[in-house]
Amino acid sequence: MSKKQVHVVPQGGSWAVKSTGASKASKVTSTQQEAVQVARKIAINNRAELVVHRQDGSIRSKDSFGNDPFPPRG
Repeated sequence: MSKKQVHVVPQGGSWAVKSTGASKASKVTSTQQEAVQVARKIAINNRAELVVHRQDGSIRSKDSFGNDPFPPRG
């Protein structure tokens, strides 16, 4: 089974919210902050991982809202 992920990626001068395997963006926003808010809701609803990218495409942060195979200890 493939891992469910929701990505916030740069798209031209905008930011796109894309799910893994999707050919089209779910939403395109003018700021990264708006895109992260939309993507977070989608990730929570789908019990998926949220992956936020920088302008250069590298990964800035990850958040898991599903069944985390490595939950925090303590």
